[in-house]
Amino acid sequence: MVSKHSVALSVGALLAVLGQALAYDNSRSDNVSSYYGQNSYGATHSDTANWQKNLATYCQDDTINAFPLAFMNVFFSTGGLPEINMANTCNSNDNGVFSGTSLANCQFLAADIQACQARGKIITLSLGGATGAATFSSDAQAQTFADTIWNLFLGGSSSTRPFGNAVLDGVDLDIEGGSSTGYAAFVTRIRSHASGASKPYYVTAAPQCPFPDAWLGSVINAVGFDAIYVQFYNNFCSVANFNNPNAWNFGTWDNWAKTQSPNRNVKVYIGAPASPTAAGSGYVDAATLGNIAKQTRAQYSSFGGIMLWDVSQAYANGRFDIAVKNAMGSGSGGTIITTPAPTTTPHTTTNPPTTTKPPTSGSCAGVAAWVSNIAYVGGSQIVYNGHLWTAKWWTQADTPGGKYPATFYSRRRAPPLTFYIGAAGVWTDNGACTSLVGDAKAPTPAAATGSGAAVKPSSAVSAGAAVSSPVAKPSASAKASVAISSAISSAGSPSSAVHGASAAPSASDVVRRGSRFFKL
Repeated sequence: MVSKHSVALSVGALLAVLGQALAYDNSRSDNVSSYYGQNSYGATHSDTANWQKNLATYCQDDTINAFPLAFMNVFFSTGGLPEINMANTCNSNDNGVFSGTSLANCQFLAADIQACQARGKIITLSLGGATGAATFSSDAQAQTFADTIWNLFLGGSSSTRPFGNAVLDGVDLDIEGGSSTGYAAFVTRIRSHASGASKPYYVTAAPQCPFPDAWLGSVINAVGFDAIYVQFYNNFCSVANFNNPNAWNFGTWDNWAKTQSPNRNVKVYIGAPASPTAAGSGYVDAATLGNIAKQTRAQYSSFGGIMLWDVSQAYANGRFDIAVKNAMGSGSGGTIITTPAPTTTPHTTTNPPTTTKPPTSGSCAGVAAWVSNIAYVGGSQIVYNGHLWTAKWWTQADTPGGKYPATFYSRRRAPPLTFYIGAAGVWTDNGACTSLVGDAKAPTPAAATGSGAAVKPSSAVSAGAAVSSPVAKPSASAKASVAISSAISSAGSPSSAVHGASAAPSASDVVRRGSRFFKL
């Protein structure tokens, strides 16, 4: 006869095995992450039946592996504590706050968080959003704030824990304004607290796809992140331009992961809208996105999966998350894929015969003209339009100094802004050739056949992009991103009239709508 004690042990052992089987695996290449908290579907839809539901609703199957909770949008508020705004789920207007603070008491979410974690999902806290109120004045302030976050949300202790006894699994940086000051120090301090903890803690970030990101570029270069949810939408480099080699730049992010990131095992995700109404541009159907993921995974070992904005949109769009997960197919996990980085992958790097003669003297002596269907590695030099150019990394079909129009959607009441961006900042202009001898000025190349075919700049225009004459002088994408952020910040006064609109406007309507327009 089997004793009750034996049965209890067997059940306990089974649960332990199931817990291990369901455990989140950051090394996999088929994970799906989806933001929760901002009720994005409510932005453009009045049918409240599809508005954001309680968190546990989205954890009933194994489709989504990670949920960043959006957002902690104010760092320093009443009583020196932060504010969190999770639209119609929890906010400081509709829910109670801790005494002497503006920090919403969302302790009713503890059971949901723990239920999702029990299914092997990680729940993290996303900091930032679109307001630009998430900033630090110094590294010291950032370190102190990291202590606060650790005690309020992670493995520390405090009398003001917004999610009660639920312990989140890490932090996500969605910094889309303000300054990058202090963020590296913040992450370092979080890592310090997490070292030796009883469970793993994860640090992720959501940069925009133009490389480098204006606000997070220096941060992800300074400290190690576990995953990067790159926003491949609302930009010229969106998934909608996957077939345009002058626009789609996952290879640039893969190269960053392998040559610049302090964590060379960092995973890079394709961030995409979960429905046509989730973003200003860049939506593609689930089959297309899944195919893009498959191709990217086969080519780049840093690929970690797909990030969706957001879960309310995914569910309302016929369970877009399931369709994408199925279309993406199974990836690998537990071991590091060994696909070589672009800088070490064998490519044809010797310049082919050309009908133009290289200069025989001066700064461009012996340097051949640029050819569109030839691959160049970092450090390669070419001559184009009478200038000497040096490649920063592996590139093919990126016209030196070429500019392509991209439309950026502000989270404010302002028209979309169109900018002309250099082709991923691949080529450095070393200046005009001196003492130019011979005809080294290459003619504008005709589109070549095969995978190296050049793409017309006009094909990089995202949906709704305005068209104007491109400027003549190239600029690096870092400068372009800064210019974009400056233009957006001056585009108009903040407005909350888009996301999460409630059925009846009230004093708390602004909060229910969330703190962001479309994720850029």
